[in-house]
Amino acid sequence: MTCSDSANDEDEKALFHIAMRDVAPLPASDKLPQSSAKVSPVPQKQRYTDKTALADNLSDHIEIEMEAGDAWSFMRPGISVQTLKRLRRGYWRIEETLDLHGFTRDEARQELSFFLESCVQNKYRCIRVVHGKGLGSKDREPVLKTRIGNWLIQCTDVLAFCQARSIDGGGGAMLILLKNRT
Repeated sequence: MTCSDSANDEDEKALFHIAMRDVAPLPASDKLPQSSAKVSPVPQKQRYTDKTALADNLSDHIEIEMEAGDAWSFMRPGISVQTLKRLRRGYWRIEETLDLHGFTRDEARQELSFFLESCVQNKYRCIRVVHGKGLGSKDREPVLKTRIGNWLIQCTDVLAFCQARSIDGGGGAMLILLKNRT
């Protein structure tokens, strides 16, 4: 340390003490100041994290025959054909997307379950799941497509789903319409 550094430090200390001469210390307390406004707690649903129960949530043993191809779709009883046509034409904006490329069947089922739960909590109406076209699979056919369809029909919040338009992923993705939770 040189002489000029020492002088600068002394000058800074003196300036600090001059600036602080009228400051009074706060009383010591380990408590936060009390607010007059009481805020009641808002109950929140805890995230479902029991992985074994979650894996059983969507079964591989329930299968409904669905035609593969461009017309591949599903709608719950009571849902109008017009609703499915609107979904197919992109009437609703896609609010969230899940990409399952590279996932195993069990990983995809778990991710889809988490994704659907999150979308329902966020009150999304139209979502997309990308499952791939299966070009990298052994038989060059989609592996997850029909499984995802069978899992989706087990979810009561899913009203309808169909193959996505070509600009939204075509044969490698599906659009899903969820119940309107306003």
